[in-house]
Amino acid sequence: MKSKPRLSFWQIWNMSFGFLGIQFGFALQNANVSRIFETLGAKIESIPILWIAAPITGLIIQPIIGHMSDHTWNRLGRRRPYFLSGAILASLALLIMPNSPVLWMAAGLLWIMDASINISMEPFRAFVGDMLPSEQRTKGFAMQSFFIGTGAVVASALPYMLTNFFNVENTAPEGMIPPSVRYSFYIGATIFFLAVLWTVVRTKEYSPEELAAFSEKESPASITNNVDDTTTASSYRKKISISLIFIISGIVISAFFYWIKATGELYIFSVGLLVFGFLMLLAGALEKMNHNKNGFFAIMNDFSSMPLTMKQLAIVQFFSWFALFAMWIYTTPAVTSHIYHTSDTTSETFNRGANWVGICFAVYNGIAALIAFLLPVIAKWTNRKVTHMVCLIAGGLGLISIFFFKSPEMLLLSMVGVGIAWASILSMPYAILTGSLPRDKMGVYMGIFNFFIVIPQILAASILGFITKTVFKGEAVYALILGGISLFVAAVMVLFVRDKD
Repeated sequence: MKSKPRLSFWQIWNMSFGFLGIQFGFALQNANVSRIFETLGAKIESIPILWIAAPITGLIIQPIIGHMSDHTWNRLGRRRPYFLSGAILASLALLIMPNSPVLWMAAGLLWIMDASINISMEPFRAFVGDMLPSEQRTKGFAMQSFFIGTGAVVASALPYMLTNFFNVENTAPEGMIPPSVRYSFYIGATIFFLAVLWTVVRTKEYSPEELAAFSEKESPASITNNVDDTTTASSYRKKISISLIFIISGIVISAFFYWIKATGELYIFSVGLLVFGFLMLLAGALEKMNHNKNGFFAIMNDFSSMPLTMKQLAIVQFFSWFALFAMWIYTTPAVTSHIYHTSDTTSETFNRGANWVGICFAVYNGIAALIAFLLPVIAKWTNRKVTHMVCLIAGGLGLISIFFFKSPEMLLLSMVGVGIAWASILSMPYAILTGSLPRDKMGVYMGIFNFFIVIPQILAASILGFITKTVFKGEAVYALILGGISLFVAAVMVLFVRDKD
């Protein structure tokens, strides 16, 4: 048995470079999709439900791709086939998205684009666990954060740069996407494909035999109750118990929504609980009948067998990503209405404000890129939990401060705090998590971990529109304050996570 060799700086650079392209896709999506929806006629309270495609797609796609990549080995390797196929599909979606003539087509293309990006992105997380020894994983995820931040800086600012540096039109007739946005998506599609192709060509993966030969004291070879274990009554009962919790919760919450005569989108979350409960019930039934050799059962079984550290991190992720999704949905309407004092999507003022949101997003991603390489150093001085907690607090302060600032320039200070949190969210939870995962299930568990990124996004998409309309009286800036509070909760929950390092 031998340990994985340490990789050089440039080897880690090459294996992470694809994230530059992936983040181009996500950053263009995050900074511009709400703008596209509003331009095509979406009402402010309808924007969250139109975003529902993104988290639902991730919820379905990531564990499937993770499971498949764990069991793939061909001429391209283990993870790289998924890098490349996702990049091709996502690039095509980026080319088509800004040419959407109607709202329903833009919403559908968001679904396709997000699915494609997830196909490419999910194996990158497991890739770090595959390729790097334990002592280099924090550095590996920090390198991914650097490329995420760098790619997002340019992508978020593209409409602003095209307008102000190259005189590309920033307005368009009603119902039309401005040329500055369309050209930004074309550039993003090209960079997405080329960056991922660089990683595919420049990185060599370890074969299954080589991976099996490596000794990883912090990464067990398997877990005690995985898909290959003999079915036990306790495992079956565990699945039934989990399914009943989700089913009963879904029924109770749905009944409450019906009682208060809630709008339809609120039922997305409660119905989602019901669906998941019945899926877990099906997994339990398959186990009882010894039909436990298929991918569906494997994913559901691994979900019910999550390591303790993963369960603890799940709570942190839930509150962190609820805040991020609130920010991505509502920063554009919050800034244009709270600071630029307009909601007229055809006006020059609105589009100037929307472009400034792109600059704000570029700043927080730029800060994240700079902070990324400091995080391993700070974690070494303190520990990963303290580092993550401090970063989340900075992000919460950044989001809440948007309410108190009256000039666009002051928002850049808010984005410093958001950028610090973003850098840590992209690296620290994964660095903590990989040490608790079985090395032969790294992909599927990274996909399952994504549940706790997309479930809060589904919740946000379900309830934020209702809350913004009824509680906040249409003032989107209060949704950002709610996001800041959510980051504070996540910071407290970090203290309860068990980290092996």
